[in-house]
Amino acid sequence: MTDYITLTKADLARIEIGKLNLQSPDLKNIDESKAVAIAKWMKNWIDSSLSLGKIKSGNLMPTKNEFAYFLGVSVGTIQNALRYLEDMGYVESKQRIGTIVKDRTGSVNTAFRKLTSKREIAILEIKKFIVSNKMKIGSKLPSSRTLAALINCSANTTRLALENLCMNGVLKRLDKESRESGWEILSNKFDKNISSGEAEQKTLVNKIEQDLKNYIDNNLQVGERLPAHNELASMFGVSIKTIHDGLKALIDEDILLARRGRYGTTVIRLPKEAAGYKKLEKSIFAPAKDTAFYYYEKTQNAIRMMIAQNYEIGSKLPSIMELSKEMDLSPNTIRKAFQNLAKEGYLEFSRGRYGGTFVTDIPNAGNETFKWLAVNPQYAKVYSGN
Repeated sequence: MTDYITLTKADLARIEIGKLNLQSPDLKNIDESKAVAIAKWMKNWIDSSLSLGKIKSGNLMPTKNEFAYFLGVSVGTIQNALRYLEDMGYVESKQRIGTIVKDRTGSVNTAFRKLTSKREIAILEIKKFIVSNKMKIGSKLPSSRTLAALINCSANTTRLALENLCMNGVLKRLDKESRESGWEILSNKFDKNISSGEAEQKTLVNKIEQDLKNYIDNNLQVGERLPAHNELASMFGVSIKTIHDGLKALIDEDILLARRGRYGTTVIRLPKEAAGYKKLEKSIFAPAKDTAFYYYEKTQNAIRMMIAQNYEIGSKLPSIMELSKEMDLSPNTIRKAFQNLAKEGYLEFSRGRYGGTFVTDIPNAGNETFKWLAVNPQYAKVYSGN
């Protein structure tokens, strides 16, 4: 596993926003998005503060919430502004620590884990789209939503990429209020490897995938369970969400098997082994989403039986919270079962003072068949006849 410098908040001095002593940017009379205007304002502030010795490289920036309150904008706008600032090389973000003023002289090597952001991948894909479609200067790109679908990125990531390309002179924003369209091409001259897709792009999740594979090869055997998500997050110094995304990729590669409850995530193939075969556990255990469906199905059948035995058409059922306590299930499970029964035509919902969940048809109260779920991988060979 690659070694990285481990930083903690205690090691870094945070810049206090109350001591900034500078005028807020004018966000009303601008011809660009608020995030871009704020990023430029932050850039000028960092330049002047560094030159005057008020801040130093390695200082923690004020939190996003503090900036949002100070400027009167949303936290999301500040998040986008910090991303632009990071693109310009002024800051670096570190998960679970914050945003750190970057040393641009090259004298300090922080060795952060973050490699390539999703936004940078979207930027590359937009450039490839322009080149592959032979779009000329002055042409307009499709709407951001359409473009997002074409380059297989989220709409928000695509909008951020478009704004970045505007900031770097590749595109021009025609309408500052438009989120869907208004992007004109100013330049279509890119690196030669853009159209061929040879530029290697690795996100933090990609890096975690490889680190997880190395960890499994060096520390675990087939059949052993991985540590919990929060333990892995602490071990690798990233967020739980990043660990979740990395594990999902390994599940898709048939390296791991995820099961609900106390069984956790189990190794079914070492990454260094050749792929192309299926473990017995993979064929005998239901996926987590099927396991979830089992609980919904079981709840639905219980409610069907309850309706058939105790209610008539037009009767009002107990509330979700009441059934949740009575059946010892989560409100979300009851709600999902209600929704499925409504789709089948047995229930309908109404709002207001006299609203609730009402019976519209009486279901059959016959015997129901449920999905069978194995509960222990050691029975796989027995049930398969081996």
